[in-house]
Formats: sequence, C-alpha cells, structure tokens
Amino acid sequence: MEKKISKKNKTPWPTKDAMAQVYEKELWGSGTSRFYSGEGSHHLDIVTPYLDVVRSFLKSFEAPLVVCDLGCGDFNVGKELVKYTKRYEAVDIVESLIAYNKKQFSENNLTFTCLDVAVDSLPVGDCAIVRQVLQHLSNTEVQQVLNKLMGFKYVILTEHIPDEDFIPNIDIISGQGTRLKKNSGINVLASPFRFDVKESTQLLSVKVKGMKGVIVTTLYTL
Repeated sequence: MEKKISKKNKTPWPTKDAMAQVYEKELWGSGTSRFYSGEGSHHLDIVTPYLDVVRSFLKSFEAPLVVCDLGCGDFNVGKELVKYTKRYEAVDIVESLIAYNKKQFSENNLTFTCLDVAVDSLPVGDCAIVRQVLQHLSNTEVQQVLNKLMGFKYVILTEHIPDEDFIPNIDIISGQGTRLKKNSGINVLASPFRFDVKESTQLLSVKVKGMKGVIVTTLYTL
C-alpha cells in the first residue's frame, strides 16, 4: 500500500514546473517514451559501471537495506536495483512521470511517490540514492535536501562536475541547467554547505568520450 506523504506546499513552485517542462519538451532528449531522463540514465558507459558499484554495495549487507531513490527519473536505473533491497522507495517531483512509472514497474517491495525532496518530508530508509539531482538545484534547495539526508545512514550521491580544477557550488536557479555551464559543480563538503559525515568514499568516476566533465559517485556514511 502506498504511503501518503504530507506536503507543506500544495501550490505549483518553480522547481516542479521547470522539471515537468524538461519532460514535456524533451529537453534531455527522446527515447522509447516521452519520459526520458537523458544520457545519464541510459548511456551504457555511465549506467553499467554505476550499477556494478551500487549493486556490490547493496549486496554487501546480510540484511537488505531500505533504499530511497530521490529523483528516480524514468527508472531505467532503479529498476535494476529493486531486487537487492528490502524496500525501494522511488521518488520524483514530476507527477505525470510518477504516474507513468507506476504503470510500467511493479514489485512487491517497490513504491513510487511524487514529492519535492527540497520541500516535503522524505520516506524513511537506510540508504538514500541521489543521482544527478542536486546539480539541478539552487544552493538553498541543495542545503534543504542535505538537512534531510542526515536522517539516513548511507547516502550514495552522484554529480556531474568539471574534470579539471573548479570553484565548487556556484549558485544557479533551480531547474535552469547545471553548474557545468559556469565551470562549477556540487561538492557537498565545501562551503556554503553544511553536511556532517563520518566517512566519504568515492565509488566511481566516469569520463565519457564527447561529454563535458566527469560523473562522480560517492558513498557517504553519516
């Protein structure tokens, strides 16, 4: 049975509208459906090694974890991880996308929920997966998300960042591209963010031919 998660703001807000427009106008490209989450969710050179390291992490626990996928997108990646979890909570901000995913994917331990991770209360779990989500948010919203991530024991965070030296965390307007256009990227351990972690381990760094920057996945233990 799907959990009902209360929202503090039931009126439209810029981030939600911007992300809905991404799918409506196919700004991340087009695939087999109008809900296409871009190359970060489909390019094999990105997806295959990512699944390898995350599966290995999830399988390392004797008792399966409850995983919250915050920004699940079209679920091309998440669908491969569900069976390694006790429960998989898939979350996205776009209502029509969540409605579509519910029709396409069904497992006893899988739940889809529409919410804004910067505004709404998050599902309870052991591990949060946040894959190329923060890079689309303003610094204010990033910090709001980081505050909530402190409720998890593990956070697997993936960010697309410049592959050379850069000034981290240059602010942007939520939903208006990423910091790459400003030669910047997210570093949750750098100013102005506050994110207290016990341990930080880089799991993966992927450089794709013809694609600007590098995609880095880091495991944080809180």
